[in-house]
Amino acid sequence: MSTGRTLEGAGCVTWWGFGPARDLLEAGVPRPQGELNVLLVGSSDPRHILKTISGLKDTESLHVWVTENSMEVVARQLLLLYVALSSPESMGMQEKTEVFLELFGNSEIRSQTDDKLKDVAARLARSISDSLDTDSHTYPCLDTSLLKFKERDELARLFERWKRSDSAHALSMRKAWDGRVRQHLGTRYDARAGCFDWDLSMKLHDRGCGVVSKQQYGRWRESGVAFEMREGVYSVANQSLLSTRVFNRRGDKVGVRGYWGDIVSSPYLSFGIETEHKELLKMQNNRHVKTAQDVSVANVQTLFNSLSSRGGHAHVPKLTEEPTDVAAETRSPPVSRDGPRQAGGDQPVSADVQKEATEPENGTRAEEKRNHASHGIELMNLNGVRVSFLSLDSLPKLSMKSRFCRLFSAIYCSASMVHHLDSSLTQTAAPDSVLIVELAKYLLDLSKEQEAAFATRVHEIAKEVGFVPAHTRDDAYAVFTLEKDR
Repeated sequence: MSTGRTLEGAGCVTWWGFGPARDLLEAGVPRPQGELNVLLVGSSDPRHILKTISGLKDTESLHVWVTENSMEVVARQLLLLYVALSSPESMGMQEKTEVFLELFGNSEIRSQTDDKLKDVAARLARSISDSLDTDSHTYPCLDTSLLKFKERDELARLFERWKRSDSAHALSMRKAWDGRVRQHLGTRYDARAGCFDWDLSMKLHDRGCGVVSKQQYGRWRESGVAFEMREGVYSVANQSLLSTRVFNRRGDKVGVRGYWGDIVSSPYLSFGIETEHKELLKMQNNRHVKTAQDVSVANVQTLFNSLSSRGGHAHVPKLTEEPTDVAAETRSPPVSRDGPRQAGGDQPVSADVQKEATEPENGTRAEEKRNHASHGIELMNLNGVRVSFLSLDSLPKLSMKSRFCRLFSAIYCSASMVHHLDSSLTQTAAPDSVLIVELAKYLLDLSKEQEAAFATRVHEIAKEVGFVPAHTRDDAYAVFTLEKDR
């Protein structure tokens, strides 16, 4: 239905995956003693990482290896993982859930969430700089040491940009989103509400996503705001969703900064369409009682509770037996922005900054205060869990390094990266390993015929690289096992 290229609606940058979170070790993967190793190729977001960690036994350890096709996606993965791994002492469960989902799926966020984004960006920038200067790691569970120096420089530059952003970018995000919608719909733009409703009822609902409500999906398609956790003002651009795309104009390459991600399938797919809390999928009068936002909140909180439990924070309260409408329960009046301001800027002045301005201190006390502030938000130690990020061009080189020989018990590949799979993959796969490939079920711009053709091509590629279909029922992902004679 798109007037542009076939996958214009999906965009050229994959900010979130096109399928629900999966425990990658659940699909018949043998669990020998020692460390389990999983390779993620183009996963785009940490949904599979969080889900896989939540399924670990207390005695098991896990090393996740991640390779992406863009440093902007790597930066966002680090951001979301940092929020997810923040200790309960530094960020409560409700606040963490709200911040995570807003950063995950909203083009525009609240000023409070933007403050968190800037704070985390500053800490990650400092961590990257420390690793460049001293080869030490501030956050050992998030390992960037295998990235090239120029890639770590690019990460530091991105985090610095997020840290220095101001509210002036909000208008550019609205224009960027609207420009994408206009390009995608073309002459149908004036009838966009009907187009949104058609994509929802005839495509998403037909694919089993009935819990995605018309109101929430329409709001996201119109503005890019998927999760409204409170009655706040969603007006600050989510810097983690802005990226640069290079165009050829009259023979010159021009970089244009804007929103180049998905505008059709929605971020509800990752956490909001499946759940173990079956009460959230109840229906009355052939309509779902809860929404994809309610399901997303419950699923994310379940994952965060699992992380807290593994990290030794058992005091975190568990979900109730009947999860309620969190969005309704947590609503509060819009937060006033008339608090203290920094001179010449729009951002509120933190309590620490105000205190520093009114209390003269000697050099020692100031240094101690800076050190304390720099460690104000600590990450949980998940006891044997580590996430390492590989260079963008590392995939074809893994088989040449002895450390990766027969290492991975599970390999995940996204739909956008499946063309990178080749026969060298079998040299890195452990015996009885599984290959999990994302299918095109939720790429709404594709026809049924194109979706089926893609699935056929995935099976052909898997066979070429030495994998055979596994006997599993999952129409969102194709699962394969390594041939026995390999």
